[in-house]
Amino acid sequence: MSETYHRLMACAGAADPFDAHVFACILAKGQSEAPRPLTEAVGLAGPELARLVARLFPGAQWLPADWTASSGADAIEEPDLRAMLTDNATIAGSDEAAWLAAMVARRSLQPDHLWQDLGLSMRSDLNGLLNRHFAPLAALNTQDMKWKKFFYRQMCQIEGINICKSPACDTCTDYPMCYGPEE
Repeated sequence: MSETYHRLMACAGAADPFDAHVFACILAKGQSEAPRPLTEAVGLAGPELARLVARLFPGAQWLPADWTASSGADAIEEPDLRAMLTDNATIAGSDEAAWLAAMVARRSLQPDHLWQDLGLSMRSDLNGLLNRHFAPLAALNTQDMKWKKFFYRQMCQIEGINICKSPACDTCTDYPMCYGPEE
């Protein structure tokens, strides 16, 4: 883990340990992409990022961020993914779910497995995050499809778009890309 992660965790205060770990991972990953602004890397505008840090990591004002900056421009699918996550929040209206919906949507645009793009140590951390904060959506991934593929498949199904090459995943030529180990 990075120095930023360890410094954030040292400031975690009374935050839930798993949530503190997840948010510290995402913030540390975003910070590692400097000079890209942290707000743009994690998909939260400065005021929301400041609220997150104040709540979960009191004393972490050293985190280099422009607390007035915007989150940057959304990619075309980002609002839909953020809305799908928000609509499936385990606790509707929770700040943590709103922050994670924005962060997961933004980090989903990166090229690696989602757990890596979020700076998490392993896929099981991502499974824990999604089961905790977006349980209705996570419960739909009954075959353990890779999360980015699953999200995009769900969004296409919501829009009535069939993106699958085959009527069943088991017979599809893309099966190894959608399922299997993520190491």
